Amino acid sequence: MTGILEGKVALVTGAGGGIGLAAAKAFAEAGASVVLADRDEQLISKSSERIRSAGHNATGVTCDVTDKAQVTRMIEQAVITYGRLDAAFNNAGINSDGTSLLDTSDDEFDRIINVNLRGVWYCMKAELRHMIAQGSGAIVNCSSIGGMVGSKGRSAYSASKHGVIGLTRSAALEYAAQGIRINAVCPGMVNTPMAVAVTKNYDPHIVKAMVARAPIGRFGEAEEIAAAVVWLCTPAASFMIGHAMAVDGGFLAQ
Repeated sequence: MTGILEGKVALVTGAGGGIGLAAAKAFAEAGASVVLADRDEQLISKSSERIRSAGHNATGVTCDVTDKAQVTRMIEQAVITYGRLDAAFNNAGINSDGTSLLDTSDDEFDRIINVNLRGVWYCMKAELRHMIAQGSGAIVNCSSIGGMVGSKGRSAYSASKHGVIGLTRSAALEYAAQGIRINAVCPGMVNTPMAVAVTKNYDPHIVKAMVARAPIGRFGEAEEIAAAVVWLCTPAASFMIGHAMAVDGGFLAQ
């Protein structure tokens, strides 16, 4: 997809590493100027520099997506820096520990919902204001296969990711007529820092059990999710509205 987004501007949250950084790189390789956002200032500085050193336009912004004012400033900085906003990947998210619903504290539930769902809500509101004004745009929200099926021990996480899909579909219906396409991507198990935690540092017994549930027989790579995200933001996906795309190695096809 080299050059397909030439002259466009893309924003990625949670871009310090993992799927977010892979998506930022993919947007840049497709020709877009990229705004990378993360709450870790040092991490986002290094990540944006990596993309610039490869010859692309990129700028880093520190942002905690649970803070509405910071989200507003992030979007404003993107528009001030590059003049517009054509694509956004709302990727910032956190996982939960394997805890039953009864053992999940109110604070933990709020923490997960605030990042995974409210953070997407804040980002979409700020992004949509600019996209509506320019009459075009594409937004991809990061849900999960955990947003399409239940998961024992992760009720709060699953609730947040199911919420992202509902939010995506409803907003897609509201803004399609204004030239804005909104979709979601639902990754399966992917080799990222989050996978390290879920597998307890790639415990071979846990990995074997998880891989056995995926028809493809392996974990995904961040670049494979990034490719789907970028595609959803290109003209090639111009008829995709309100879709939750599973990129999961066949897990949900079973």
